[in-house]
Amino acid sequence: MNSLTTQVVSIVFATALLCARSVPAETQQLAAEVCVYGATPSGILAAMAVRQGGRAVVIIEPSRWVGGMLGAGLKPTQDCPNIHATGGMTRQLLTILGQPWIEQDGRTVRGSKSNRELNPADIRRDFLDLLQQHEIHVVYEHRVNRCEKDGAALRAAVFDFAPFDELGCPVAEPQRAAALRVTARVFIDASYEGDLMASAGVSYRTGREAAAEYDEPFAGVQPPMEAAPIDPFVERGNPASGLLAWVEHDHGQPVGAADGYTQAYNYRYYTTDAPEHRIELTPPPDYHAAEFELVGRYVEHLTNTILEPQQLHERLRRIFPGWMNSAEWNYHRDSLFTMAPVGISQRYAAGDDTAKARVWKQHQDYLRGLHHFMSTDPRVPKAFRQQTAAWGLDRRPHPETHGWPHQLYIRVARRLRGRYTITAHDVYNRTTIDDPIGLAQYGIDTYPARRIWFRQGDQMLVGLEGKMFVGGARGPTNVPYPVPYRAITPSADQCTNLLVPVCFSATHLGYASARMEPVFMICGQSAGIAACHALAEETTVQQIDLPALRSALEQAGQVLRWTEELARLAEVHGGSATYTFDELCRTCDRDGDRRVSKAEWEAGKPGWGWLFPRIDKNRDGFLDPPEYAAFQEYKRAHPDWQKLRATSEEDRNE
Repeated sequence: MNSLTTQVVSIVFATALLCARSVPAETQQLAAEVCVYGATPSGILAAMAVRQGGRAVVIIEPSRWVGGMLGAGLKPTQDCPNIHATGGMTRQLLTILGQPWIEQDGRTVRGSKSNRELNPADIRRDFLDLLQQHEIHVVYEHRVNRCEKDGAALRAAVFDFAPFDELGCPVAEPQRAAALRVTARVFIDASYEGDLMASAGVSYRTGREAAAEYDEPFAGVQPPMEAAPIDPFVERGNPASGLLAWVEHDHGQPVGAADGYTQAYNYRYYTTDAPEHRIELTPPPDYHAAEFELVGRYVEHLTNTILEPQQLHERLRRIFPGWMNSAEWNYHRDSLFTMAPVGISQRYAAGDDTAKARVWKQHQDYLRGLHHFMSTDPRVPKAFRQQTAAWGLDRRPHPETHGWPHQLYIRVARRLRGRYTITAHDVYNRTTIDDPIGLAQYGIDTYPARRIWFRQGDQMLVGLEGKMFVGGARGPTNVPYPVPYRAITPSADQCTNLLVPVCFSATHLGYASARMEPVFMICGQSAGIAACHALAEETTVQQIDLPALRSALEQAGQVLRWTEELARLAEVHGGSATYTFDELCRTCDRDGDRRVSKAEWEAGKPGWGWLFPRIDKNRDGFLDPPEYAAFQEYKRAHPDWQKLRATSEEDRNE
């Protein structure tokens, strides 16, 4: 480490110790060559790349924790359908984050726990170890206050000291405004919100574009789905009495029109009924059962129309606790109501600190209130009420915040209006990109934006609007597409030294595909490398030598184009580190016989019981390697394979 770097790192370390746990008497000053905002996985990889390039870097993190969503319930490989499309440090980290060190053949190596067995606390530990190994210091509990510019160059960012509350939520008012001022030559906004980008005066988007703006057929307002015949009014049949909570009037925009809404957020949370690990889920202080009256009417609808007890139980579980993804609960998209609110995320997307704190807390209070409602309302079957009441938060993943995750899943907030806009055409491989910094691959995955009431003939309905999953996890073409460098850089007339690897430039649909953590990590490392080039060339981030950047990215192991060789590897290995029979056995095979019974499948993959008979072709009650391989081949050939769920439920209802 050279003397300049040593000096800057020493300043960073001293300031971090001061700022993270005490309120400074006056604004602290800090200088670094690169300032990264957000200790998200993207921000951490950006900082690591800067350090590997021999430059001094500091991370400013609003919370007390690192790892973003990967430290808060989301698993590293969950949104990586094609491991061969990842490169650089991302490829190395996806399969080892959170894995234990074990002894094997006389060597200490990483284990191979399934996603269900990974603990977010262990993932956070690994990120902290990486930060320590690379001598990267993090200033915690500081959020953006304002930016200082000289023309189009960002010279300094000023941060408020604003510790999160005891349950892991941001607060409306800081303890000390303008507590820290950081000067740097390059800034990287790796936050989920793009607050630094916005404070720097850079243009951004929120909400949904119209279908016509970028010729995206599924853009903008969509027809309602998951509709149920429920009266939405406080007094049934009386519109003058007003609407119940958690439903709204349709704004009247036609299908395909732009609006300001965006897809739902939620916690990825853990529950348990084990007394030694359980933290009681209590209702919020201002709980009123009337807030969940519409949920009660939906429960009435389900109990009146579903006569088979197990099927009813499964539908009620979609409301609370939701959909179990990989041991943690997620939003259940096939339910009119589930464990997170709908219709408020747009208030967060470009909201101020007060709005963000309010929306974050609303998600927490909604989940607390819903749990209490489903545990006590007499319309809920007694057995389900008792089971729900027994669930509490699991303290083990998040012991410092009474079991609450440290990060709300902000699926999309601001999106840079940059020099290139990723659209659905990129997702469908219809574009040619000459400045790639990595590859993305996922379906166009949006959760509901609104819950509205409407009439259909003589019937009054409540439905969700805005959800879709075009192409499934592997995307509509099963072919990765490049993310351009231009998509993480603003216009030169707006800011010359800012890179945005998370809130990058994309339409609502383009972002819905590219917004996955592995892509953020790839873009973060590439942003860190680009920052080093801007420093070395003494130029703007827009004017760096692109051939030299490409060479550096390739040397770092980034995958910049999809080749026939990679396609063959993906075909042979299924493209994923998680959809092999070995991985299935690690998740489900309890007796070690290298077969998976129906009971083992349902225990290991809750909510996916409907799929078992579709895979078990010989009807012997077990899944074996050929059957599972044949199913993976079917998925590759049929990107819309999840429509099998609908036919399975129809068969069951006949």
